Amino acid sequence: MDCQELEAYLYEQIPLSKTMGVQVLDADWNGVRLTAPLRPNINHRDTVFGGSMSAVAILAGWALVFFRLRAEGIESSVVIQRNTISYERPIPGEFTALSSVGDSTEWQKFVRMLKRRNRARIPVNVMLYSEGQKAGILEGDYVALGPGVH
Repeated sequence: MDCQELEAYLYEQIPLSKTMGVQVLDADWNGVRLTAPLRPNINHRDTVFGGSMSAVAILAGWALVFFRLRAEGIESSVVIQRNTISYERPIPGEFTALSSVGDSTEWQKFVRMLKRRNRARIPVNVMLYSEGQKAGILEGDYVALGPGVH
């Protein structure tokens, strides 16, 4: 799955991503980097709305777990279970969200659990950037559910 395919999937399955102007800049095993413009995400202070920052960060984490599972040929549904976000500075324009998963051991444990129990959870970190500076961080737990699990 390349960036264009992932972006098309997001637009189809998570329509809010299209409304927010989200674009997939990079998608590989190490991380997913999304970008979004100010205009559809603006608040009353002419900066990015905190809810938009959170939504794009959650989406970047979700996309990474989804991308990795697809790369391994594992069909599952991915959902966010819990997250915390820290807003470190206002964002006056376009911003990016870059997701990452811990070490390979953590991922392998996640995949084993998913195959064994049809459900697994993994922590994902997402860094938010604007104008080359860190603007926030999201720490989230994502859950993969195997076929037939809701």
